[in-house]
Amino acid sequence: MTDTADTTTILTTRRGHVLIVTINRPEARNAVNAAVHIGVGTALEEAENDADIRAVVITGAGDKSFCAGADLVALSRGESLYPDDPAQQAWGFAGMVSHPISKPIIAAVNGFAFGGGCEIALMSDIIVAADHAQFGLPEVKVGLFAAAGGAFRLTQQLPKKLAMEYMLTGDPIPAARAAAFGLVNHVVPLAELMPTALALAEKIAANAPLSVQASKRVALGIQDGRIAADAPYWEHNAIERSALMRSEDAREGPRAFAEKRKPEWKAR
Repeated sequence: MTDTADTTTILTTRRGHVLIVTINRPEARNAVNAAVHIGVGTALEEAENDADIRAVVITGAGDKSFCAGADLVALSRGESLYPDDPAQQAWGFAGMVSHPISKPIIAAVNGFAFGGGCEIALMSDIIVAADHAQFGLPEVKVGLFAAAGGAFRLTQQLPKKLAMEYMLTGDPIPAARAAAFGLVNHVVPLAELMPTALALAEKIAANAPLSVQASKRVALGIQDGRIAADAPYWEHNAIERSALMRSEDAREGPRAFAEKRKPEWKAR
């Protein structure tokens, strides 16, 4: 039996023991704003606290973009991408990147996953990608850096030299190449994306739920809703982000993006 709850920005659908979470901003390439942060984070809390949910599938609306990352247009207008509630802020970008839960998360990547979209995928446990999907951390092209976990997770999940090349150039990683190096589990035609992701989620959900959850917590080192090994990375991340966001270049990048022009870097 399928039960659907429809909201404007985030769509959540229950299919048996699986919760499907869809970022529903196709007109903005499913970019993350504060509403997406709250919606995704709330859905993960629902999944964690509901014993009937045994797996989560996260995807984006449409067939072009899984998630384009931070909403740079909103950022250029001075809007915050984070909610006011400190407890919700603690979930990290998109309500997810520092919000580990015990329930397995499968990313069904239906298009490009750039910037924060790639970081959402990196935070997922399993990735199923459409064959036209691409991954990437292009923050260096807009005066930012992959501060939502990408700067350390990409080097953990790809061979280091390869990760460094993609992170420092900001170039995209095609789904097939990502799969060849173990970043992606399955690459399928778009029409088979959700059926494949759901079949995998249902296979996991058929196993003993407490055993699955304990396995994930031990594998990732999750204790009290945090991954202890990530703490030093987040501390360093915060220092670097604070310094970078005070720079002229960090203001110039999103402004140039919004104005559709080439940025003028000053290294200050």
